[in-house]
Amino acid sequence: MQKLTPLIPQRADPHIFRHSDGYYYFTASVPAFDRIELRRAASIEALADAPTVDVWIKPDSGAYSELIWAPELHYNQGAWYVYFAAAPSRDIKDKLFQHRMYAIRNTSADPLEGQWEFMGQIDTGIDTFCLDATTFTHKGTLYYVWAQKDKEIEGNSNLYIAPMSTPWQLAGPPVMLSKPEFDWETRGFWVNEGPSVLQRNGKVFISYSASATDENYAMGLLWADADADMLDPASWTKLKEPVLRSCHEHEVFGPGHNSFTTAADGETVMLVYHARTYTEIVGDPLWNPDRHTYVKPLRWDDAGMPVFGRASIA
Repeated sequence: MQKLTPLIPQRADPHIFRHSDGYYYFTASVPAFDRIELRRAASIEALADAPTVDVWIKPDSGAYSELIWAPELHYNQGAWYVYFAAAPSRDIKDKLFQHRMYAIRNTSADPLEGQWEFMGQIDTGIDTFCLDATTFTHKGTLYYVWAQKDKEIEGNSNLYIAPMSTPWQLAGPPVMLSKPEFDWETRGFWVNEGPSVLQRNGKVFISYSASATDENYAMGLLWADADADMLDPASWTKLKEPVLRSCHEHEVFGPGHNSFTTAADGETVMLVYHARTYTEIVGDPLWNPDRHTYVKPLRWDDAGMPVFGRASIA
């Protein structure tokens, strides 16, 4: 079978945001992990050839001077924000990198122009490895969802949620929603990371990624009733099986770190994710640049649950 063609090659942790101006905005981790790059197009397909704009480049030294990971562009409370993780060095301590989470803001109408202001670290009250932040607004409250290490829990990271008082400050303590526990979440590494939020059919869904970033990488799903308390762990149901995993038939391996956007019709939910086209990775999978951006439509079952299908583009 012919290999599927990715939308954008060598862009991991892809995030596509459709703004009220009708444009699609794309950002992702670049292979050098040294900057935040944005691009814009009138359609998802046109993002492939859209020019890129570097809106923020890491400093030469300091707390956020290395390994710029997983940026996400959001429009919160009248301004543009990019949430990202960064480390002071590439050193590994206690088996982990030293990432913390940060935000930059642009108050102009066009995020590809205007000045980006560094808003500082987003402090969760836990001083450990953390990354992969996303935000969503539900019933008038802005929420922050991310992955972080708990020193008392085995593994690299768990998933947390907290309300926000501003788009760069939390309004309450972290609430843990999920930790690595199933076999498919603990292959190579014990990981829950890369959350993304989707609100549909009277439910709030949080997709996430688990296990090592090679062909073992897979996606899971949490969901809560839209009328439930988002900050109560009991509100959330965690599926016991992955919703998306490597597809050998399509030669798409290690799908994960997804985001959601909508098609041109404004209704069809599109799944955005990264994956590789081979399994024989030379060296550490982290430094391999061949995680590519793919996009495919979600389907839905009769109960209003998303059907991710197989790693593909259809």
